[in-house]
Amino acid sequence: GSRAKVQPYSCKNETRIVGSKTFFFPHSVSDFLEIIAKSSETQIQFWIYVPNVFSSLKYVQEASTLYCIMKAMNPLFPNGLILINVSFREGNSPDHHQNITYNQLLRNVCRCANALKLLGVKKGDRVAIYLPMIPELVYTMLACARIGAVHSIVFAGFSSESLCERIVDAQCNILVTADGVYRGDKLINLKKIASEALERCKERYSKCKILLNPALKLMTILLFLLCVCVLQTPWDESCDIWWDDLMDGVSDECEPEWMDSEDPLFILYTSGSTGKPKGVLHTVTGYMLYTSLTFKYVFDYHHDDVYWCTADIGWITGHSYITYGPLANGATSVLFEGVPVYPHVGRLWEIIEKYRVSKFYTAPTAIRLLMKYGREPLYDLSSLRVLGTVGEPINLEAWLWYYDVVGQQRCPVIDTFWQTETGGHVLTPLPAATPLKPGSATCPFFGVQPAILNEHGEELEGEAEGYLVFRKPWPGIMRGVYGNQERFESTYFRKFPGFYVTGDGCRRDQDGYYWITGRIDDMLNVSGHLLSTAEVEAALTEHPSVAEAAVVSRPHAVKGECLYCFVTLKDHKEFNRTLMEELKRKVSPHISAFTPKLKRFTRPAGKIMRRVLRQIARNEKDLGDLSTLADPKVVEVLFSQRCEAAA
Repeated sequence: GSRAKVQPYSCKNETRIVGSKTFFFPHSVSDFLEIIAKSSETQIQFWIYVPNVFSSLKYVQEASTLYCIMKAMNPLFPNGLILINVSFREGNSPDHHQNITYNQLLRNVCRCANALKLLGVKKGDRVAIYLPMIPELVYTMLACARIGAVHSIVFAGFSSESLCERIVDAQCNILVTADGVYRGDKLINLKKIASEALERCKERYSKCKILLNPALKLMTILLFLLCVCVLQTPWDESCDIWWDDLMDGVSDECEPEWMDSEDPLFILYTSGSTGKPKGVLHTVTGYMLYTSLTFKYVFDYHHDDVYWCTADIGWITGHSYITYGPLANGATSVLFEGVPVYPHVGRLWEIIEKYRVSKFYTAPTAIRLLMKYGREPLYDLSSLRVLGTVGEPINLEAWLWYYDVVGQQRCPVIDTFWQTETGGHVLTPLPAATPLKPGSATCPFFGVQPAILNEHGEELEGEAEGYLVFRKPWPGIMRGVYGNQERFESTYFRKFPGFYVTGDGCRRDQDGYYWITGRIDDMLNVSGHLLSTAEVEAALTEHPSVAEAAVVSRPHAVKGECLYCFVTLKDHKEFNRTLMEELKRKVSPHISAFTPKLKRFTRPAGKIMRRVLRQIARNEKDLGDLSTLADPKVVEVLFSQRCEAAA
């Protein structure tokens, strides 16, 4: 891809002298490449000195422990931070909002921590959290961290089957949930789902209690009364406890537990290629250190910034870049409970204007969704200074729209590549330091050493395309798959011993920039040609009628494999034979079928569920667990519109 024009953005991070080493924020490409090289050559020394950059991290000598005190947990932090807003909470409706200071956050975290201890939760215990994007979600996860418990957050949209599976696998004995929540204009009965999940759990595991948080009551009395009429909340006196009753009279002071560096911090489940989720385990010190550093430098964060990540805390992006990374830097951020197009399509831009957001981080799926509504946000976006994308490779059209329309051609677009397993950004540009190429994740972050291997495990130099792997670990990398060491080793290390295998394909260009080409298991071999799903999808989305595309393979008697493409059209566009022929010409003469798919088929995180799409393409009816889909009913629609013809 071509380089974007040079941004007028300028960073403000200063040089820091740490011990006998000098670490600095790069102001040019040569600086950037130099610090990457230094941090790789002296990797261990680099990570030993990094904690000194953060006043919120205290290194305890002679104890092999990094005692991580987040500013949200320390009542003695400097510069009056205790009075600064940690969060602007924006509810599902624009009428629901509140400001939360660091002092309020600290006290609520301590109260929740003491409440959990009253229920017998102790260091090392696992606590399941099934809450929407409300402040109590943050209070609960930080309360677990404060007392040494391990939190396992489940996205508040997953089914009872999915919730049950995660509770049982992590062996949780507490479930924190809510009675219900509105997502847009849709009411979701979370307590009913939670109760169904616990009924399933009782067959194998019988130690769960429910700590019920009446989220709708916390919104407004009106919404709570409305729910009394339309939402029946199941209740079991033997194990259900009201949040308000438990918190009543609890102290708002709680001394934090001392933790070893490698003690577990949380378990977060991510989808596996087999359909069975993996419990990714992250530990205290390395994860907090890495998210702190990446947040500070990737977003060029400063005390006067207002940061907003639109992700849900039920996903790794919310863990790393809504909670732990921002709080460790004393950041002020927006906590958003709603959806991008409710109650109107300008909701995101309205929030940016309302809170004067300067750093904005969202997914390509959200960008493509909003692209359908035109090029004029009609709101004041002049406060924006840095834009970021996360979750999947961003196609050229979406990148340019984001840069031109949202950033008004003055904000760098930071295209970040990372995974639940990596804990934080591993490939990313830095604002004002990295010339940008739309669609490229550019260069590795400090202390990270990527490599590209061929099918035989041979490392490729210079311009190359193959498997993306990493040579050495970094502090934020996962420590295991919870309860399944064999799966951990076989998934990430067995294919190429000595390397961490990401599972993604990658291309490195003549400038050393990295381009993610898609999951390796989504690579297609058509008539002897290896095709990347990401490249085919990018070609499809260049068509003015296409908002989104997903490409999978299906067997072909002659070609071995052929392409099977799903497309989501923009509003008021019609799928017909003419459009199908235009799309075929866009990608290649080897396309087998197009499904006239007019509904979005995504997981709540905004990623396309290719495993299920591949099975639909092959007419395989046994799809396994569909609970992670935003709308499982769309599977029936896709099967009914399935095309058998092969081109």
